[in-house]
Amino acid sequence: MRQDAGGTPVGQPQAAAGYAGDVSPALAWQWVQAGEAVLVDVRTDAEREWVGYVPGGVGLAWKQWPGMAMNPAFDAGVLAAAADGRKVVLLCRSGVRSVAAARRATELGVAQAYNILEGFEGDPDQNGQRGRKGGWRFRGLPWRQG
Repeated sequence: MRQDAGGTPVGQPQAAAGYAGDVSPALAWQWVQAGEAVLVDVRTDAEREWVGYVPGGVGLAWKQWPGMAMNPAFDAGVLAAAADGRKVVLLCRSGVRSVAAARRATELGVAQAYNILEGFEGDPDQNGQRGRKGGWRFRGLPWRQG
């Protein structure tokens, strides 16, 4: 089985309730590279700016800072991202907001909306810090900062 830069199997989509499924960061990147999917980063604008982003990804916040209010432009934005019929792989910090965003995209008629497991930063470690236990960056996938 193909592995990502961190040695984790790329795998296949995992079944999920209310959307197409969950995928590893490596599988999502494989699909994006092959032109099969568009990556939609649902983190806030501030998170993408300060923490980092995936080059070529579509920045479309699910909730916006401050206050974490729902982004009124999300529905139109995700439909536009999915307009060409490719899969939509949704990325957030840890893989939680992207589940909600995948469910909403599915409600709107996007048939192939997937959550990227682990998110951009992964789960917090024993010290409460992210970036050391899974996630897009931890897996050695392309990203930039600033």
